[in-house]
Amino acid sequence: MSSQTTGAAPVTAVPAWFSAAVATPYHRHDVDVAGARIAYRTWGEPGMPVVVLVHGGAAHAGWWDHVAPFLAASHRVAAIDLSGHGDSQWRRQYDLATFAEEVMAVAAAETPSGGAQDGVLPVVIGHSMGGFVSLTAARDHGSRLAGACAIDSPVRQMSPETRAWKESGRHLPGNKVYPSWDEIVRRFRTLPPDDATLPYVREHVAAGSVREVEGGWTWKFDPHVFLSAQMEPAEVAETDCPTALVRGERGMATTDITTTVAERLGGHVPVTVVPDAGHHIMLDQPVALVAALQVLLGEWSRH
Repeated sequence: MSSQTTGAAPVTAVPAWFSAAVATPYHRHDVDVAGARIAYRTWGEPGMPVVVLVHGGAAHAGWWDHVAPFLAASHRVAAIDLSGHGDSQWRRQYDLATFAEEVMAVAAAETPSGGAQDGVLPVVIGHSMGGFVSLTAARDHGSRLAGACAIDSPVRQMSPETRAWKESGRHLPGNKVYPSWDEIVRRFRTLPPDDATLPYVREHVAAGSVREVEGGWTWKFDPHVFLSAQMEPAEVAETDCPTALVRGERGMATTDITTTVAERLGGHVPVTVVPDAGHHIMLDQPVALVAALQVLLGEWSRH
């Protein structure tokens, strides 16, 4: 990573690979799941094996904009906005099983044959709370999946987004309204905070995290999602599809957590540790994450 000195603080140069990735065109789609409109975006050609990317709590599909294009050479990549997030509709209540149904509906919409393209089933990959969703999808729908991966998902702990929200003292049901787009985007922070987050990635995901409302701008997510953003070890079970775990060296999914989850999944689960990465691996070590996911997708597609 290079930087330019301005005389005050170093300014991180935006690498060409990132600029090219976020400039890659994608298509927007909607699918109805249990009465809610679920938005998602796609890269890659229809007819290729499908992979569904699932964001974490309070995040959105745009967190994958700089990752998805690198998976699209061999896959039809779909990044979902779970209900209560991004551009999808809100629900009166949320749970991991419903989120998993949303993911499977997106996978089915991109595999019109009913779950497989040329005999290859879809893959689900989720980060943080999205990893809980991926593991739930594998548990409940494993026979319809080629594989499921959880990225730094702290099973048996309160998700970092939920913990920070509860500790902030902010009250349900609404998000604060800020007078300008500039002000709210400046206030964007990852939870937990991490100084290693690449500024150009953070700026991109921050810009997609807000919406205009009467009186100014607010966050897109429904704060009620934090009430159902936890997964206990007892909810993890062996699956009918291969599973894998990825964690950051400084992440929330510590060694004891991944060991417990791997044992619950049957023991034969590869665990990849991304060096010098915190909880938000796609924000601080995206190239390493892309490489790890390409290996998984290649292996699962081959089988």
